[in-house]
Amino acid sequence: MPETDVMPSLTVPETLTGSGKPLSVTRLRKTYGGVTAVDEVSMEIAAGEFVTFLGSSGSGKTTTLMMIAGFCEPDSGSVVVGGRDVTRLAPQKRGLGFVFQQYLLFPHMTVWENVAFPLQLRGVPKAELRRRVGETLEMAGLSAMARRRPRELSGGQQQRVALCRALVYRPPVILMDEPLGALDKKLRDQLQTEIKRIQRELGLTVIYVTHDQEEALVLSDRIAVMRDGRIDQFDTPQELFERPRTLFVADFLGAANFLPGHCEQQASGHTLVRLDTGGLLKARPQPVPEGARVRAAVQPGRITLCPPGEGFCTGTVETVTYVGTLVRITVRSEGSADAAPVRLELPAGRAPATGERVGLTADPDNVSVFPDTEGEG
Repeated sequence: MPETDVMPSLTVPETLTGSGKPLSVTRLRKTYGGVTAVDEVSMEIAAGEFVTFLGSSGSGKTTTLMMIAGFCEPDSGSVVVGGRDVTRLAPQKRGLGFVFQQYLLFPHMTVWENVAFPLQLRGVPKAELRRRVGETLEMAGLSAMARRRPRELSGGQQQRVALCRALVYRPPVILMDEPLGALDKKLRDQLQTEIKRIQRELGLTVIYVTHDQEEALVLSDRIAVMRDGRIDQFDTPQELFERPRTLFVADFLGAANFLPGHCEQQASGHTLVRLDTGGLLKARPQPVPEGARVRAAVQPGRITLCPPGEGFCTGTVETVTYVGTLVRITVRSEGSADAAPVRLELPAGRAPATGERVGLTADPDNVSVFPDTEGEG
């Protein structure tokens, strides 16, 4: 097989562009002994959408992906791809693409042969096989490495080969299980950009599993935040970050400050919270009754400084930590010695000094309010 015979420029095949078909998951459930790993998970994923399952270990994200892939049989529920029920089909009969954290490349084969292998299994004619492999390698910037074997490649290059092998036979959906987890941060960031570029250019439908919040925010059109086998919230990155529906989501995506108090007033266009430290914090409208115990959630990056005596809190700067483009600060409120310090993030160069007295404020639209009975999850 002449590995040098590649296309001089990338022409995205019409059958690949927009080839992602909708995927429907309905009430998937999986138990192991007396433990429920996935509990009645349902979702609709549109063609060309990049969806991420995000959660900590044991949240059910990987088990859900394995049931979609066919490597794990659900106790109940269904998986439908492109209108076809594949719930009881073997993995190889579902026609889905897989990219895992372990690259699983054949060490004795060249890059070209690794990428061509799925097409050979499917009996694709040689001329079509050569065209598809050439286009796919060029798209991933691997044409010059077609003759190399996996041991001659870096970790990032090997992961790109694994991605090409999943793309080359044009599956309707590509499943990725923490594919960048073994790479260092710089390389991971680079490959995130490559994966998103390829996904957008080809209109691929991707389901991606990660425990990395930043990675999920960067890559996804929508994110399913999972906890204890269920989806806490399935939404766009912006909605999840700016308008979390639960304390767990607010804490998991960005480690919000949780400020205890009670709902003092429900007014037109806002909810007013009297904090336990004595300050008044205005939040966007929330369906909590006046007088109820609540926690106001606000991300560190959404709090700004103001003169002492103004805003929702006045306190003393306890710590200032430089982290590159940002400075992380903690402020101890004057209203209560027992209250947790408020955390905020400011651009480098704008930080107050340790021991300085400051006020804190926040835009009401960036403040969420939750009943205190929910707990932090």
